[in-house]
Amino acid sequence: MGMSVTSPLISFEQVRKHFNEGGRTPVLAVNDVSLNVASGEFLAIVGGSGSGKTTLLRLANRLIPPDKGRIVIVGADITDVDPIALRRSIGTVFQSGGLFPHMNVADNIGITPKLLGWPAARITVRVDELMALVRLDPATHRDRLPSQLSGGQRQRVGVARALAARPRIVLMDEPFGALDPLTRDALGEDYRRLHHDLGLTTVMITHDMAEAILLADRIAVMREGRIIAQGTVADLASVEDDEVRAFLQTPRRQAARLRELLPRDAS
Repeated sequence: MGMSVTSPLISFEQVRKHFNEGGRTPVLAVNDVSLNVASGEFLAIVGGSGSGKTTLLRLANRLIPPDKGRIVIVGADITDVDPIALRRSIGTVFQSGGLFPHMNVADNIGITPKLLGWPAARITVRVDELMALVRLDPATHRDRLPSQLSGGQRQRVGVARALAARPRIVLMDEPFGALDPLTRDALGEDYRRLHHDLGLTTVMITHDMAEAILLADRIAVMREGRIIAQGTVADLASVEDDEVRAFLQTPRRQAARLRELLPRDAS
């Protein structure tokens, strides 16, 4: 049976995960979550710390197993897929880049293709292509170590590495959270463009509602292991929940203050 056009690319079906914190009461990190992500969609998952959003992401690439429920990615139950093969087929971007400190930029970007057995010449071409894609000059940056890069450059390398083996799916955990606002904004815009141009399916975790609104097509709000609301910004605006309202309130207040404070554009 082939996948229908409308079947989701990623599907969580009543997924539950708890952690036993050294003899204390088990913490229910993910509590019966059902969530679909369509092919080509950019989904942001927002929530306070401890809401379960990072656990959800780690379940998706089998870094941890669920206690209950199932996760289907590209039509296959991920428990039937080799976990290493699964992880190599999904791009992942971590908060601080997560680069290998002892490896230069080119080797960091080329690591997955190398593990997949691509020939060296093909990897070299791919690395240059990706560096251009994330706006890093290959000539000056190929041989640098992560410690010789700015935070924004490290995240660009992290994005390039995630895209190296041409994944359909990219998972991002607070990818721009540690950057200064200008860099964060520029990199977010650049990634949004790449997502669109490359036809990616992206799931991004953030605690910044403004970032979620600016980058994502759809937003899921998590609290205490559950998804309490999901949809477009317009959908969320009509949700009767204090926490969802509070999440939307900050960007609204900022927008209103900025409109007040910024001089009118002369053009």
